[in-house]
Amino acid sequence: MKVYFDNAATTPLHPKVFEKMKPFLTEHYGNPSSIHSFGRKVRVAIEEAREIIADFINAKPGEIYFTSGGTEANNFVISGIVKTEFKESGKRKILTSSAEHHSVLDTFYQLKEDGFLVQMFDIDKNFKIQLDDISKKIDDESSFISIIHINNETGSINPIKEISDIIKNKNIYFHTDAVQSFGKIHIDVNSLGIHALTASAHKINGPKGIGFAYVKSGTPLSPLIHGGSQERNRRGGTENVAGIIGFAEAIKIAKETMNETGEHVKKLKDEFINGIKNLDKDYILINSEKDSSPYILNITFLSEKYKNDAEAMLMFLDINGIAASNGAACTSGTLKPSHVILNSGYKEEDAAGTIRFSFGSQNTLEEVEYTLEVIKKMIQKFRK
Repeated sequence: MKVYFDNAATTPLHPKVFEKMKPFLTEHYGNPSSIHSFGRKVRVAIEEAREIIADFINAKPGEIYFTSGGTEANNFVISGIVKTEFKESGKRKILTSSAEHHSVLDTFYQLKEDGFLVQMFDIDKNFKIQLDDISKKIDDESSFISIIHINNETGSINPIKEISDIIKNKNIYFHTDAVQSFGKIHIDVNSLGIHALTASAHKINGPKGIGFAYVKSGTPLSPLIHGGSQERNRRGGTENVAGIIGFAEAIKIAKETMNETGEHVKKLKDEFINGIKNLDKDYILINSEKDSSPYILNITFLSEKYKNDAEAMLMFLDINGIAASNGAACTSGTLKPSHVILNSGYKEEDAAGTIRFSFGSQNTLEEVEYTLEVIKKMIQKFRK
């Protein structure tokens, strides 16, 4: 059996999305910046897609900027707001959590190199930031906060609305990386009280290479990519037309199926958790078990009982036809322990035995049962 449980990394392209994209890869090939009929036709399609996305999160079309994906969107929003606000106010203190995606963390580290004062919020054992920590660390010099909505490794959900309530009226701009929540749960940018949000198409059965940034009107913002007047002079370069059209179609599908898919993956995750507990409830820990995304299940094998080796464990699963992840970036062919897991208080030996399974609409209970059988064999192999 072949089982794909790495949907937090990417999802299969929906057939309807592919069908919608095809004409914009063949017959509708005009450049949307061209004034002739070929270009105008494509421009109209892009603006219709922008309206679909804006409507989905209760934003205005003029607040949506297309990017090459979530990573560029995060870089664009964070650098673009922080640097522009500094020019206007002189404030240089910016804050984020120690459990963000690397595209957020590395952008903050780069800004630190540029002279900005970076402060980190710690995470607790449930992989969340604490509201009182935010109250303690923000001050009159703070200009910007970025907090992930749903953690891409553990599925833990941060209280975005409550955070925005704390910083309300303090002249602090607030961004959330919504790559793992967009299209999976209801998002209203006005209700959340945020100034910026970022998302990516390939996490919701859309194409790779396309994402967007929502930036609230009136928020200071400068371009990351120069050399063109596209995206209202905020992002140079010819638009990824087919990607944009595919993204809009993926959103239309998500809008219709979000509740049903959410219930489906919850059943899969609950069955998986029960199975893991039956196998070893004392030495395999379920990370962020409560109040977390049903799409992500993160487990840790405790080194007290297991010979932890993330690469060997993932290879064992792969040999048995199961695709999973340790949730961390691969550097020079070596899997490093997750910074998210380490920052929650786990020892490095335990973090080395952490695996992420993530679910999609195409997955089945039979796949969960098969995976549990394989994990049962894996337990015997890696037990000390």
